[in-house]
Amino acid sequence: MERLRSSPFHANISTTLDKHLESIHVVQARRKDEIVNASSRQRHGPPRCQDERVVLALAVVLRALCLATRKVRTVLWCAF
Repeated sequence: MERLRSSPFHANISTTLDKHLESIHVVQARRKDEIVNASSRQRHGPPRCQDERVVLALAVVLRALCLATRKVRTVLWCAF
């Protein structure tokens, strides 16, 4: 979009896009933790309290990703 506009965006737009990308990476990391935890649980027996913490951590970062996505949509709409 910057090329179409032939001028750079406001710094807030770049910052918001960076935060969104960071949120995506955090969700990916939490999801990997959940997968590793689930595979180790199958080998070692019944679920543990730590499993709940992993799922709750994933839920928290998914909420943060949802908020970041809303902000990115708004910012990109304003930039457009």
